[in-house]
Amino acid sequence: NMYGKCGNIKDAQGVFDTMPLRNVVSWNAMIGGYARLGHSEKALKLFLQMQKEGIELDKVTFVSILHLFADPEAVTSGKLVHAHIIDQGFESDLFVGNALVSMYGKCGTIKDAVNIFHNMPERDAVSWNVIIATYAHRGCYEEASSLFQQMKQEFVNPSRITFISILNACSGPEALSLGKLVHADIVNRGFELDLGTDIVNMYGKC
Repeated sequence: NMYGKCGNIKDAQGVFDTMPLRNVVSWNAMIGGYARLGHSEKALKLFLQMQKEGIELDKVTFVSILHLFADPEAVTSGKLVHAHIIDQGFESDLFVGNALVSMYGKCGTIKDAVNIFHNMPERDAVSWNVIIATYAHRGCYEEASSLFQQMKQEFVNPSRITFISILNACSGPEALSLGKLVHADIVNRGFELDLGTDIVNMYGKC
Protein backbone atom coordinates (compact mmCIF):
# COMPACT_ATOMS: atom_id res chain seq x y z
CA ASN A 1 0.00 0.00 0.00
CA MET A 2 2.83 2.41 0.90
CA TYR A 3 4.72 1.75 -2.34
CA GLY A 4 1.50 2.15 -4.33
CA LYS A 5 0.68 5.49 -2.72
CA CYS A 6 4.23 6.70 -3.40
CA GLY A 7 3.90 5.80 -7.06
CA ASN A 8 6.45 2.98 -6.87
CA ILE A 9 4.08 0.43 -8.36
CA LYS A 10 6.86 -1.96 -9.43
CA ASP A 11 8.01 -2.47 -5.84
CA ALA A 12 4.39 -2.68 -4.70
CA GLN A 13 3.76 -5.47 -7.23
CA GLY A 14 6.91 -7.24 -6.10
CA VAL A 15 5.81 -7.26 -2.46
CA PHE A 16 2.29 -8.30 -3.48
CA ASP A 17 3.56 -11.23 -5.57
CA THR A 18 5.63 -12.62 -2.67
CA MET A 19 2.90 -12.38 -0.03
CA PRO A 20 1.97 -15.89 1.21
CA LEU A 21 -1.55 -14.75 2.01
CA ARG A 22 -3.39 -11.99 0.19
CA ASN A 23 -6.74 -10.67 1.37
CA VAL A 24 -9.17 -8.18 -0.13
CA VAL A 25 -7.24 -5.27 1.38
CA SER A 26 -4.05 -6.36 -0.42
CA TRP A 27 -5.85 -6.71 -3.74
CA ASN A 28 -7.61 -3.36 -3.32
CA ALA A 29 -4.30 -1.65 -2.58
CA MET A 30 -2.80 -2.96 -5.82
CA ILE A 31 -5.87 -2.21 -7.95
CA GLY A 32 -6.12 1.29 -6.45
CA GLY A 33 -2.41 1.88 -7.04
CA TYR A 34 -2.62 0.97 -10.71
CA ALA A 35 -5.84 2.96 -11.11
CA ARG A 36 -4.30 6.10 -9.58
CA LEU A 37 -1.36 5.88 -11.99
CA GLY A 38 -3.62 5.39 -15.00
CA HIS A 39 -2.64 1.77 -15.65
CA SER A 40 -6.18 0.68 -16.52
CA GLU A 41 -5.31 -2.62 -18.19
CA LYS A 42 -3.23 -3.83 -15.25
CA ALA A 43 -5.90 -2.80 -12.76
CA LEU A 44 -8.57 -4.64 -14.75
CA LYS A 45 -6.34 -7.71 -15.05
CA LEU A 46 -5.95 -7.80 -11.27
CA PHE A 47 -9.70 -7.31 -10.83
CA LEU A 48 -10.39 -10.35 -13.02
CA GLN A 49 -7.65 -12.38 -11.35
CA MET A 50 -9.08 -11.47 -7.95
CA GLN A 51 -12.42 -12.98 -8.97
CA LYS A 52 -10.81 -16.12 -10.38
CA GLU A 53 -9.04 -16.72 -7.08
CA GLY A 54 -12.35 -16.45 -5.23
CA ILE A 55 -11.52 -13.30 -3.27
CA GLU A 56 -14.71 -11.66 -2.05
CA LEU A 57 -15.03 -8.18 -3.55
CA ASP A 58 -16.00 -5.23 -1.38
CA LYS A 59 -17.12 -1.66 -2.03
CA VAL A 60 -13.54 -0.37 -2.14
CA THR A 61 -12.80 -2.81 -4.98
CA PHE A 62 -15.75 -1.59 -7.00
CA VAL A 63 -15.12 2.12 -6.39
CA SER A 64 -11.49 1.72 -7.51
CA ILE A 65 -12.39 -0.17 -10.68
CA LEU A 66 -15.25 2.15 -11.66
CA HIS A 67 -12.84 5.08 -11.79
CA LEU A 68 -11.12 3.41 -14.75
CA PHE A 69 -14.11 3.88 -17.05
CA ALA A 70 -14.10 7.46 -18.27
CA ASP A 71 -15.05 7.53 -21.96
CA PRO A 72 -17.86 6.22 -24.20
CA GLU A 73 -15.81 3.22 -25.35
CA ALA A 74 -15.58 2.01 -21.74
CA VAL A 75 -19.30 2.02 -20.95
CA THR A 76 -19.78 -1.67 -21.82
CA SER A 77 -17.10 -2.68 -19.32
CA GLY A 78 -18.60 -0.29 -16.81
CA LYS A 79 -22.01 -1.90 -17.17
CA LEU A 80 -20.50 -5.34 -16.61
CA VAL A 81 -18.97 -4.14 -13.36
CA HIS A 82 -22.31 -2.53 -12.47
CA ALA A 83 -23.94 -5.95 -12.91
CA HIS A 84 -21.40 -7.42 -10.47
CA ILE A 85 -22.21 -4.64 -8.02
CA ILE A 86 -25.91 -5.49 -8.15
CA ASP A 87 -25.15 -9.19 -7.66
CA GLN A 88 -22.99 -8.40 -4.62
CA GLY A 89 -25.63 -6.10 -3.13
CA PHE A 90 -23.53 -2.92 -3.13
CA GLU A 91 -25.68 -0.74 -5.41
CA SER A 92 -27.34 1.01 -2.45
CA ASP A 93 -23.99 1.94 -0.88
CA LEU A 94 -23.40 5.70 -0.95
CA PHE A 95 -19.79 5.58 -2.16
CA VAL A 96 -20.48 2.95 -4.80
CA GLY A 97 -23.53 4.92 -5.96
CA ASN A 98 -21.45 8.08 -6.33
CA ALA A 99 -18.84 6.15 -8.32
CA LEU A 100 -21.54 4.73 -10.60
CA VAL A 101 -23.02 8.18 -11.28
CA SER A 102 -19.53 9.49 -12.03
CA MET A 103 -18.70 6.55 -14.30
CA TYR A 104 -21.86 6.85 -16.38
CA GLY A 105 -21.47 10.61 -16.56
CA LYS A 106 -17.90 10.37 -17.83
CA CYS A 107 -18.92 7.72 -20.34
CA GLY A 108 -21.60 10.06 -21.69
CA THR A 109 -24.64 7.99 -20.74
CA ILE A 110 -26.43 10.74 -18.84
CA LYS A 111 -29.71 8.83 -18.61
CA ASP A 112 -28.02 6.02 -16.69
CA ALA A 113 -26.23 8.51 -14.43
CA VAL A 114 -29.51 10.28 -13.63
CA ASN A 115 -31.34 7.00 -12.97
CA ILE A 116 -28.67 5.89 -10.51
CA PHE A 117 -28.70 9.29 -8.82
CA HIS A 118 -32.48 9.40 -8.35
CA ASN A 119 -32.60 5.82 -7.07
CA MET A 120 -29.89 6.32 -4.45
CA PRO A 121 -31.37 5.75 -0.96
CA GLU A 122 -28.86 8.24 0.44
CA ARG A 123 -27.12 11.19 -1.22
CA ASP A 124 -24.42 13.53 0.01
CA ALA A 125 -22.77 16.67 -1.39
CA VAL A 126 -20.53 14.52 -3.59
CA SER A 127 -23.59 12.89 -5.18
CA TRP A 128 -25.03 16.28 -6.10
CA ASN A 129 -21.70 17.62 -7.32
CA VAL A 130 -21.16 14.62 -9.60
CA ILE A 131 -24.58 14.77 -11.27
CA ILE A 132 -24.43 18.57 -11.63
CA ALA A 133 -20.96 18.29 -13.16
CA THR A 134 -22.25 15.63 -15.57
CA TYR A 135 -24.80 18.06 -16.98
CA ALA A 136 -22.45 21.04 -16.80
CA HIS A 137 -19.75 19.24 -18.77
CA ARG A 138 -22.18 18.97 -21.66
CA GLY A 139 -23.40 22.55 -21.37
CA CYS A 140 -26.86 21.56 -20.13
CA TYR A 141 -27.20 24.63 -17.95
CA GLU A 142 -30.97 24.34 -17.40
CA GLU A 143 -30.71 20.79 -16.05
CA ALA A 144 -27.67 21.71 -13.96
CA SER A 145 -29.50 24.76 -12.61
CA SER A 146 -32.58 22.70 -11.71
CA LEU A 147 -30.48 20.21 -9.77
CA PHE A 148 -28.58 23.04 -8.09
CA GLN A 149 -31.86 24.52 -6.83
CA GLN A 150 -33.09 21.11 -5.71
CA MET A 151 -29.82 20.54 -3.88
CA LYS A 152 -30.35 23.71 -1.84
CA GLN A 153 -34.02 22.85 -1.21
CA GLU A 154 -32.86 19.58 0.35
CA PHE A 155 -30.52 21.58 2.63
CA VAL A 156 -27.29 20.31 1.10
CA ASN A 157 -24.76 23.12 1.16
CA PRO A 158 -23.10 23.84 -2.21
CA SER A 159 -19.32 23.65 -2.12
CA ARG A 160 -16.63 25.33 -4.18
CA ILE A 161 -16.78 22.35 -6.55
CA THR A 162 -20.54 22.77 -6.97
CA PHE A 163 -20.15 26.40 -7.98
CA ILE A 164 -17.34 25.64 -10.41
CA SER A 165 -19.58 23.12 -12.17
CA ILE A 166 -22.52 25.54 -12.37
CA LEU A 167 -20.32 28.35 -13.65
CA ASN A 168 -18.89 26.04 -16.30
CA ALA A 169 -22.42 25.21 -17.44
CA CYS A 170 -23.19 28.89 -18.03
CA SER A 171 -22.13 29.44 -21.62
CA GLY A 172 -23.91 31.74 -24.05
CA PRO A 173 -26.25 34.74 -23.65
CA GLU A 174 -29.18 32.53 -22.65
CA ALA A 175 -27.28 31.45 -19.52
CA LEU A 176 -26.35 34.95 -18.36
CA SER A 177 -29.29 35.35 -15.99
CA LEU A 178 -28.42 32.08 -14.28
CA GLY A 179 -24.78 33.08 -14.12
CA LYS A 180 -25.67 36.32 -12.33
CA LEU A 181 -27.82 34.45 -9.80
CA VAL A 182 -25.02 31.98 -9.16
CA HIS A 183 -22.55 34.87 -8.78
CA ALA A 184 -24.80 36.46 -6.15
CA ASP A 185 -25.04 33.14 -4.31
CA ILE A 186 -21.25 32.80 -4.39
CA VAL A 187 -20.87 36.25 -2.83
CA ASN A 188 -23.43 35.46 -0.13
CA ARG A 189 -21.60 32.26 0.77
CA GLY A 190 -18.17 33.87 0.85
CA PHE A 191 -16.61 32.03 -2.11
CA GLU A 192 -15.97 35.05 -4.35
CA LEU A 193 -12.24 35.32 -3.68
CA ASP A 194 -11.71 31.61 -4.33
CA LEU A 195 -13.76 31.61 -7.52
CA GLY A 196 -12.82 34.96 -9.05
CA THR A 197 -11.26 33.44 -12.17
CA ASP A 198 -14.21 31.10 -12.70
CA ILE A 199 -16.66 34.01 -12.40
CA VAL A 200 -14.70 36.08 -14.94
CA ASN A 201 -14.61 33.12 -17.33
CA MET A 202 -18.36 32.64 -16.96
CA TYR A 203 -19.11 36.26 -17.90
CA GLY A 204 -16.70 35.99 -20.80
CA LYS A 205 -18.51 32.90 -22.14
CA CYS A 206 -21.91 34.56 -21.74
